[in-house]
Amino acid sequence: MKPWALLAVLLLMYASLLPSFTAHMQQRPVEIKLGYVPRYQVVKLAMADFSPVFAEFEIVKVLFYYGSLVDQWQNKVMIRPEYFNMYKTLQTATRLDPYNMDAYYFLQAAFTWEVGHARDVNDLLIYGMKFRTWDPWLPFYVGFNSAYFLHDYSTAAIYMRRAAKISGDPLFTKLAARYFYESDQTPLGLAFLDTMIAGAKDPAVKKTYEVRKEALLAVSRLENALSVFRSRTGRSARNLDELIRAGIITEIPKDPYGGTFYLDEHGKVRSSSKFANPKL
Repeated sequence: MKPWALLAVLLLMYASLLPSFTAHMQQRPVEIKLGYVPRYQVVKLAMADFSPVFAEFEIVKVLFYYGSLVDQWQNKVMIRPEYFNMYKTLQTATRLDPYNMDAYYFLQAAFTWEVGHARDVNDLLIYGMKFRTWDPWLPFYVGFNSAYFLHDYSTAAIYMRRAAKISGDPLFTKLAARYFYESDQTPLGLAFLDTMIAGAKDPAVKKTYEVRKEALLAVSRLENALSVFRSRTGRSARNLDELIRAGIITEIPKDPYGGTFYLDEHGKVRSSSKFANPKL
């Protein structure tokens, strides 16, 4: 059989199996939905020229799995995600098809905010940049992660400059300059989330960003109130209830992750939820 004919057959099989696969994913116990994927070296040897097809299948599988978890979280059913399996699956997918943007897009959404693995995500993004040389989004993600999560502003500026050079977008240029001096993380996070929500394609990923934005907006309101309290009293608030007693706010905002806001020993706004869905 000729290669193009074999590829056509594989694609038809993929399309025919997708509805059954979706139903199967919905019926299986959520804790074991994702499972493991073989090492990319093994898959690449077995699939040869059809590795990108397998990579796409694995990415779709992860998106279906994560979407089912988001549905459960919205219904207040908190289930531990298989983050390790998701990461290894997407790592394999990027090695099999480093041009597939969906893998990088999902890694950025799920493994920085939710799991705190910004450095691991950056490793895969930088790998992808060797192939997607025209794409400003991968250096944009690396730049944001370096500044917001890793507090490495020099690296952030380098990658944001690269994003600006590729795209010509003045937003990236402005952020590149800002990263040299920025120390207030909440406005940076909100600016990034607005960008990501506007470009979100997957509903589950978009919802993840929207919930994160809601949480950061609550933090921003509290941080502004703390600043007003300091300017009025000449001291820092000992707890958030002082803001209510001083008439600066009427109530403490709700954390969309279900936690309670409080001030840590350094006077920084924290939440008992740690602004994340359940982890392993």
